[in-house]
Amino acid sequence: MALFDKVKSQAAGLAQKAQEAGKAGQAKIDEVQARRKNDANLRDLGAAYFATRQGRADADTAATIERLVGEIEAFEADGGVATSDADEPEAGDFKLD
Repeated sequence: MALFDKVKSQAAGLAQKAQEAGKAGQAKIDEVQARRKNDANLRDLGAAYFATRQGRADADTAATIERLVGEIEAFEADGGVATSDADEPEAGDFKLD
């Protein structure tokens, strides 16, 4: 009976570790999705600003800009970084021959 109890205890421990790993994996997925959404918001904000500068803005452009700025600020308030500069190479990283 002691062997069965030991195996049962180990199985419960492994199940707990697997559950914790699953939570960590889901957190990483959520983080990546939030970063991608923020990158899309930054791209859309740039497009809306460019349309405004070029005189091609429509009636909804100002509201779109305000909404995007609000979403980006919320992302930053949650600890996100508003640019994907960390993923992009620096200008000095390239050598021109």
